[in-house]
Amino acid sequence: MTTPLSRLERALSDVVLGQGRALEDLLTTFLARGHVLLEGVPGVAKTLTARTMASALGLSFARIQFTPDLMPSDVLGTSVFRPQDATFQLVKGPVFTEVLVADEINRTPPKTQAALLEAMEERQVTIDGVSHPLAPWFFVVATQNPLELEGTYPLPEAQLDRFMMRVRVGYPDEAAEREMLTRTHARAGKAQQVSRAVTAEELSALQAQAAAVKCDASIVEYVLKLVRATRDEPRLKLGASPRSGQSLLAAAKARAALLQRDFVTPDEVKAVTPSVLNHRLMVKAEAEVEGVTVDQVIARLLEQVQVPR
Repeated sequence: MTTPLSRLERALSDVVLGQGRALEDLLTTFLARGHVLLEGVPGVAKTLTARTMASALGLSFARIQFTPDLMPSDVLGTSVFRPQDATFQLVKGPVFTEVLVADEINRTPPKTQAALLEAMEERQVTIDGVSHPLAPWFFVVATQNPLELEGTYPLPEAQLDRFMMRVRVGYPDEAAEREMLTRTHARAGKAQQVSRAVTAEELSALQAQAAAVKCDASIVEYVLKLVRATRDEPRLKLGASPRSGQSLLAAAKARAALLQRDFVTPDEVKAVTPSVLNHRLMVKAEAEVEGVTVDQVIARLLEQVQVPR
């Protein structure tokens, strides 16, 4: 017997090949009611992953192509004067949707990037002093190119902290890439259609199930120690924020739900920690010169912090 979660996983894996870890993190973030940042070089299915996710969820979605000349009003909307009745009418921007695909978010200047801050944190948008609520399902799937590529603007720390996870999307393995080419040839170049995999009621139940996962006090203490250890790490100039701990705990609960468990174990915490923390920590310049990376620091902290028994 198939479950809503298994149908959703199947719908994603049937289209996005060779990205199992990225899909797992994407589902975890959605179940935890967070937002996700997909990072990778062009052409590795970042946008396809986001669009497939929206289609499989059966939710309305909008895609914004972030460019250097994009303005905040292009994202949020604006009030337009109506001369026939001398009033202003709100013309809503693409942010008023359920799943927002923010494509190449780091190709637009910080002023436009910041337009999403309130939407992502409070699920509302303020235009001309009036607050407008967003959809209950509001979910941002942003993509970005690696910072070393030309024409990119690094996301500020405040913006990065709004994403529950940053997921690196790499090249698929040889078998997955071969299957990708075979399927493309069989479809004669046409895009693969994705059908809705779950109902709105099932989505609500899935998120409620993730929120209700049991979490022992020792797990909460483990998360706390991991987060606070980043602030004492001598190779870091910026440790994890309190929001990081909240995101880490929520993601661990969602990962447990994804594994059909009703309680969190240290394994779930360890599994989600790299993607939850890798964009929230900053390595000191002198450590960076020595080749130290954020991933190495996180791996070391996971070894050092005592795991609850």
